[in-house]
Amino acid sequence: MKRILLLLMAAIAMQVGAQDLAHYKKIIKELSSKKYQGRGYAEDGANKAGKWIAKEFTKAGADEVICQPFKLDINTFPGKMDVRVDGKKLIPGEDFTVREFNPSLKGEFKLYYIDMQNYNPDKIFADLETPEYKGAFVVCDFMFTYKHHADFNKMQSKKDCSCSGFLYTWETPLKFYKAYGETVKEKPILWVKPDFPKNAKSIKVNMENKFLKGYECFNVIAKVEGNRHDSCYVFTAHYDHLGKLGKKTIYPGAHDNASGTAAIITFAAHYAKNKPEYDMYFIAFSGEDANLRGSEWYAEHPLVPLKQIKYLFNLDMIGDNNPEQYCEVSDEGMQGFSSFEKINAEKGYFKKLDRQKLADNSDHYPFAKRNVPCVFFMNEHGDAYKYYHTIHDTWENAIFTNYEPIFKLIKDYIGK
Repeated sequence: MKRILLLLMAAIAMQVGAQDLAHYKKIIKELSSKKYQGRGYAEDGANKAGKWIAKEFTKAGADEVICQPFKLDINTFPGKMDVRVDGKKLIPGEDFTVREFNPSLKGEFKLYYIDMQNYNPDKIFADLETPEYKGAFVVCDFMFTYKHHADFNKMQSKKDCSCSGFLYTWETPLKFYKAYGETVKEKPILWVKPDFPKNAKSIKVNMENKFLKGYECFNVIAKVEGNRHDSCYVFTAHYDHLGKLGKKTIYPGAHDNASGTAAIITFAAHYAKNKPEYDMYFIAFSGEDANLRGSEWYAEHPLVPLKQIKYLFNLDMIGDNNPEQYCEVSDEGMQGFSSFEKINAEKGYFKKLDRQKLADNSDHYPFAKRNVPCVFFMNEHGDAYKYYHTIHDTWENAIFTNYEPIFKLIKDYIGK
């Protein structure tokens, strides 16, 4: 009889875990679907996703759900995105991407290749003023421009150089960013694949940007009440992503960061069913891909004093399959992190908690610099990581291996 009871309890425990994983997968599939247009800004995809997330928190059993509004300036590309090299059409997101600060541009331009073996900036600037190459697009390897950034920054000024734009070869799959999209620069930069032709003659561009000034978006904040209200735990993840590149190319963002958003919703559901000792807050940030704008806004306008946060857990791209878990920890969070390491050593959730230097690379940072104990979990260098910020970060390429170990590690930490 005792053995049957134990087997039943084990079966129930397995069923609960499976149900959490099923819920997690369902949320990722929803958020990475086409209806949210990559959860960007131009098509209001981020806000549509945010409204859905608010409803999902309510369904999960949160005691309170609030949408905290803020504004940002952001450059977007919802219009024409046609690029042809020697008459061959390039596919957005696959054959090329653009820098987030690009202006609109239309026309046909000659190509000028930088001689990287015999680099001579004076000759380059002189060549670009000749009738043959005046107004040309400059072609170069992206990493080479880092070594000579002062020269290339000068080329980007219309006052100092008459070139019309830049083609930089870079590794594949090509990535797209938003972090520096709050301004529009004078000349466009396109990233192209390493196999870009070495002797192409011309490029034809019809590219449209749309700058959104004072775009209204919001953080979604859910609360599950605990027995005590003097302190709290905070779970964070960003739900915005890159949106679109042109009219048809969508960046789904399944791993980045539908995975983290899904995780904090399932945490909310767990603690709604299992009343915690302390209040629990679950914050889905917008504006992370626009340089941490949502988390910075919240840290400046918190719903509860930051000093009441016992620990903050930031989850960004956590569903991958690397057995070593990447972490960043604030100075105030180091004592708590030693507890994470002890739990992991006992339970063997991960081969290693790989703590790296604190950086401004996700939503924990605005809290870390304000002395909040916090940890950032991200699964780096797994099989899904290579797709982040690309059009291939899809539901079909999503991996869910590390969701349950992360869930259990944090739950154990709070339980202790």
